[in-house]
Amino acid sequence: MFTTKLNSNNVFVVGPMGVGKTTVGRILSKELGLKFIDVDEEIERRAGANISWIFDVEGEDGFRDRETQVLEDLTSMNNVLLSTGGGAVLRKENRKWLETRGLVIYLIADTEILVKRTKNDNKRPLLRGKNLKKMIETILREREYLYQQVSDIVVPVEERSSKKTVSKIKDVLRREGYIG
Repeated sequence: MFTTKLNSNNVFVVGPMGVGKTTVGRILSKELGLKFIDVDEEIERRAGANISWIFDVEGEDGFRDRETQVLEDLTSMNNVLLSTGGGAVLRKENRKWLETRGLVIYLIADTEILVKRTKNDNKRPLLRGKNLKKMIETILREREYLYQQVSDIVVPVEERSSKKTVSKIKDVLRREGYIG
């Protein structure tokens, strides 16, 4: 399915929390015939604890250390589609692995969509007890250029369904010559 333009048969989905990386990734992986792995779920599996617990006990640095180890391992695999955590791009080594070991799809959405999608989600440690809109705006300001830096293609999510987003991604992949 992939053309020779792609140096490996890996796809990595990046973007801010709430943009739909996991949902879109699951659907897209089936359509591209790739094994789907959610990086945050893999971190939880290896730790034997949820991300909130890791943040509470080890802090953000401890979580980022775990994330980096998992990304190093998973990006070395073949024929995988990884849904990354929103902060995966914060560390230089993570960005290097994403850029060199697969095709990076950046899902982008405006702040209002992200607020709407995350407002009732209490599993996101960085958003707990904060002004949600302000926090998301701050996170986007800090990470936007990093998402842009690693991405091969950028796909706006807008208010469309996950299936329509996947269809849009496949259109872009075809147009850019990544899939036949």
